[in-house]
Amino acid sequence: MIEMTLRDIADVVGGTLHDVADPEVTVTGSVEFDSRRIGSGDIFLALPGEHADGHDYAATAVEAGAVAVLAARPVGVPAIVVAPSPGTVPANSAVVANDPDGSGAAVLSALAKLARASVEGLVAAGGLTVVGVTGSSGKTSTKDLLAAVLAPLGPVVAPPGSFNNELGHPWTALRADATTRFLVLELSARGPGHIAALTEVAPPNIGVVLNVGTAHLGEFGSREAIAQTKGELVEALPSTGLAVLNADDSQVAAMASRTSARVVMVGQAERADIRATEVVLDDEAKAGFTLHTPAGSAQVRLSVHGEHQVGNALSAVAVAQECGADLDTIVAALSGARAASARRMDVRTTADGVTVVNDSYNANPDSVRAALKALVTMSKAGDAPRRSWAVLGEMAELGAESVIEHDAIGRLAVRLDVDRLIVVGTGRPSRAMHQGAVMEGSWGEESVLVPDIGAAIALLDDAVEPGDVVLVKASQSVGLWAVAEHLTGDTRPDGRRGSAEAVR
Repeated sequence: MIEMTLRDIADVVGGTLHDVADPEVTVTGSVEFDSRRIGSGDIFLALPGEHADGHDYAATAVEAGAVAVLAARPVGVPAIVVAPSPGTVPANSAVVANDPDGSGAAVLSALAKLARASVEGLVAAGGLTVVGVTGSSGKTSTKDLLAAVLAPLGPVVAPPGSFNNELGHPWTALRADATTRFLVLELSARGPGHIAALTEVAPPNIGVVLNVGTAHLGEFGSREAIAQTKGELVEALPSTGLAVLNADDSQVAAMASRTSARVVMVGQAERADIRATEVVLDDEAKAGFTLHTPAGSAQVRLSVHGEHQVGNALSAVAVAQECGADLDTIVAALSGARAASARRMDVRTTADGVTVVNDSYNANPDSVRAALKALVTMSKAGDAPRRSWAVLGEMAELGAESVIEHDAIGRLAVRLDVDRLIVVGTGRPSRAMHQGAVMEGSWGEESVLVPDIGAAIALLDDAVEPGDVVLVKASQSVGLWAVAEHLTGDTRPDGRRGSAEAVR
């Protein structure tokens, strides 16, 4: 963040200084909500949570080097105190689960104001470009590709993993300082107005909309409502900005009419300004394609897995060209970019030859379909096809469409000729996925419904053989990554799986 005094910060967030000996002390670090990660010159964010209240760790944070605490009440150490605001917790907040007195909402609001001031200061100084990415799926993968293609042009700040909500968004924005040239941010939403609110925290110069799918359908109610919300990003762009839109998604392409910024279309459609043709997948489901841009054409070979990464890469190309990168630099960066966020198409092969595709961070119908297609490509390629396993759990937040969507995934697994489907869970959606596979034509043990993660691990331990390819995917709340980590870890008595150090 920009350097500010405690008095400056109090003015920005509308807070009051408490127990501060010198209001002119400068904050030279950033803001941290985990007292264990506090460094010298930081501000500690006293955020109340479901299991602990940050106010209780204020003194510990100051002892660790924090200049002061951003809090909703005096804490006995230097603090900037903001007044609690009952009833103003962001809708569907995943950060403050229980906030009866409004202290969490007040601290989050102050954090957002501080991030806005810092970003505005850096932009005014002429050194920072803010890039926002949204979409029903692919945000994190695209964010990672953007960071890779922009890195040759200067220092990049991007969120770790999918840190993209009302806490992660301003926290990431405050990581940018006077040396940062590009701030790449994910924008997530669980309802209308959420993306618009995030754009107020860090106003973007460039906005990328990837797709409109069915993620969080239960929260929004319809795909039309999702499209309306995703389009809030391009509505926030200035007339001097750039909107990068997916020409292959009609609901995204239609957002061109909702922005005053210039528009660049990307995709495989002929109308795309930046286009991919001759897309091919190798035996690891890594895509190669011919890239066509106004600056020329080139051959691209991606190092990330899945055909869906082609569209993500095209969006990265559009942003990089806007920021001044030449075609050769972009192609080299894309070719070297690898999955940088955990549990997202993380492909590892154990010492005994079992390939594990850990895509367990989250799941929605679109991302599961993409992962299944990648699984089949990997297993069927080459002269000796390998057995494919899909270990799938529930996709959350699909509302009234949940059973239908889970049924469709079960049917798709059969149509794609996945050899074995393990559905984990006892709820109605999981049963619907298994039943969909059965009704589509699975028989015997091709599709199996197991009650929990332990049962899935036991089945895999008994039946997986060297050479098999195993996909693990579910919504984050299911915790299915334990299956993938078991397969790539040294957890069997006979050691057949190999250790984590033995994978590549």
